[in-house]
Amino acid sequence: MEQIHTLQSNSLGTAVRLALPSDGELHAPTMNFMEFCGLSVKRANPRRYTGSVPSVPGVVTLFQRATDIPAKVDEGSADIGIVGLDRYMEFKRDQGETSILMQDLDFGKCELVLAVPDLWIDITSMNDLSNLSTEFKNAGKELRIATKFPRLTEKFLSSNNIHHFTIVLSSGGLEAAPTMGYADLIADLSASGSTLRENGLKTLDDGGILASQACLIGNLRLLGLEPSKLFPVKQILEKIEGYLRAQEYSTVTANVPGNSPADVASQMLSQPHLLGIQGPTIAPVFSHSLEEWFSVTILVKSSQIPEVVESFRNLNGNGIAVSRHQYLFQRESSSYQSLIDNIKDWKIA
Repeated sequence: MEQIHTLQSNSLGTAVRLALPSDGELHAPTMNFMEFCGLSVKRANPRRYTGSVPSVPGVVTLFQRATDIPAKVDEGSADIGIVGLDRYMEFKRDQGETSILMQDLDFGKCELVLAVPDLWIDITSMNDLSNLSTEFKNAGKELRIATKFPRLTEKFLSSNNIHHFTIVLSSGGLEAAPTMGYADLIADLSASGSTLRENGLKTLDDGGILASQACLIGNLRLLGLEPSKLFPVKQILEKIEGYLRAQEYSTVTANVPGNSPADVASQMLSQPHLLGIQGPTIAPVFSHSLEEWFSVTILVKSSQIPEVVESFRNLNGNGIAVSRHQYLFQRESSSYQSLIDNIKDWKIA
């Protein structure tokens, strides 16, 4: 496999600039996530807008407002950044230089939704809203929609045959907009829907605009022009990818009686939940027992642990131990290979 990174350090190039949210709902979760991935951020004090990642030399962190991170990465002020997918998609330009490197970092999950007043009893779907917009038009009015995401909202409404409306840009709490009278409905982010309900709003059945979560984005032009930055970026991608994968899997080890490794393997293969990801590892157990025992290790989905334990018991297994891991790496990093491919495609284009 051809590799673009030819320098295995960043000592001869400029530092990789990683933009992180300095405010809002994603700030604390992002800092926790970085620590969980073994990428803890160090900065002199909370007021400093720069920091470092000691575990990956050559990386400088830049703390920016979450709303500004997509633009900072696209204009080249930062090489990579962590931001909500909603913010990235709202900013995204057709001719931009920024691409998603990892789309789901498994935190910051929410949904951009359309919400209308509870009093609109007959409005429960986008079709109902489309009919209402027609009624408004015939009455010489337009639906007013308060949102922080005008581009995503306009595109969604147009795709649902709603063309007569006015976007009301707002940076404050949108939930009060219908009550205060400066908008008829809102398009806003919601995690559980409780804030909407507490403010007398309801989501439309098919009014989900975008399912969002934290993602990692990068400037393909910068990373393609400065190959020395690719090795630190690869380390970041590998640690994040390894950490996220490790959350899904566990290693289970148990002692199983049998006549030989082949006999134990046959017993294992007869139990669907003991197949593991690539099959079991089997080794003899040296003990004073007259019965032969073998230590068996398999890698399984963590969600299947109860079934795996019960299956081992069916084979008279004993000493069943479950281990979680900080990282789980594959033969190669799929996210890094995707980055390399995207850089090549960008250069060709």
